[in-house]
Amino acid sequence: MQAFRTSTRVASQFRAVRGPKLVRGYAEGKSYEFLLVSEPKPKVGLIQLNRPKALNALSTPLITELNSALQTFQSNPAISAIVLTGSEKAFAAGADIKEMKDLSFSAAYGSDFIESWSSLITFLKKPLITAVNGYALGGGCELAMMGDILYASKGAVFGQPEIKLGTIPGAGGSQRLTRAIGKSRAMECILTGSNISGTQAGEWGLAARVFETPQECVDGAVATAEKIAGFSQIAVKAAKEVVNKSQELGIREGVEFERRVFHGLFGSRDQKLGMGSFAEKGPKAKVEWSDE
Repeated sequence: MQAFRTSTRVASQFRAVRGPKLVRGYAEGKSYEFLLVSEPKPKVGLIQLNRPKALNALSTPLITELNSALQTFQSNPAISAIVLTGSEKAFAAGADIKEMKDLSFSAAYGSDFIESWSSLITFLKKPLITAVNGYALGGGCELAMMGDILYASKGAVFGQPEIKLGTIPGAGGSQRLTRAIGKSRAMECILTGSNISGTQAGEWGLAARVFETPQECVDGAVATAEKIAGFSQIAVKAAKEVVNKSQELGIREGVEFERRVFHGLFGSRDQKLGMGSFAEKGPKAKVEWSDE
């Protein structure tokens, strides 16, 4: 991979997260104004939101760069799993209100405003882990919930405070938060604008794991991504697909869909390698996956 010069100014903003080496730009000489992109471990891509003065507030230019970076990782066969994080102070403190405050209905509706904020992530084929430290409010909370796995540190703060601005969540917050923590808790958070602590996020099922420090949170996300990247990627892709379908289908239809995908994997070389090695050498057998 082409080497890029590390931004010491931004590295100081993220000094508590020293594990992965954060570098500006990535493959094919791409550079970003609002992102730091790197490959901290083999087959693992790391994207760090980088608008420190605005606490990583989400804007259309930032989202455009994020979609570009995700697409680059998606199309790169050397990357198998992706981690998305922010800074120690903020994953993303919300949407850029200055960008949207003067929009009219016709302008917002006619341009499908913020549709691009979730369109690519929703259809991303590779696993995405969001590592949340500091504030994840409004659009930041919604972005965090778009990942396949959400990790948080105890100091993380989640919330959908749009009610305080005379509006409601617009990038899936009402839907994903309700599925994650239940209707009553989600209704309370959205109607009152109250926040959820990192510890509560773990207790309520919003976060898969909660870590003591921001460093441990990012390191844990990278370690999980590296573990996932070590498995058969055709099986990982299939597993992500069937779990996501559980959010769209009833139990009967979902089980039938899962079974069809399960049957389909018997046509892959990786299934023969995996089951053959297990039958011959047991569960500790090391498999060199072919992804065919």
